[in-house]
Amino acid sequence: MGFPPRELRDLQLRARAEQQTPDWKARYAVRSGIEGTMNEFAHGHGMRRCRYRGEPKAHVQHVLMAIAVNIERLSSRLVTDETSPARPPTSFQTFLDQQGFHRSKSWRTLGT
Repeated sequence: MGFPPRELRDLQLRARAEQQTPDWKARYAVRSGIEGTMNEFAHGHGMRRCRYRGEPKAHVQHVLMAIAVNIERLSSRLVTDETSPARPPTSFQTFLDQQGFHRSKSWRTLGT
């Protein structure tokens, strides 16, 4: 077993002391998130190997994979039960209702 030189030991102690400061922890939080994303790409989606030869095709693969991961992340978010409040009817819609004209209540029902 050996001991590191005094200069290296002092450098390690200073670095470890700096790692306890809030400023360092805030900077590392950003890096931590990026490293987590890169780990997800490498291990979860097989991005260590590229399916195509050539930098342009590899770039397209990386961009499409990033889009797919973003869609996957968005779809896994919890859906809230709160819906946005309905907009009040316009004066023209109110007039049509008073006259007894049928109108669709939503764009989703336009084809029916």
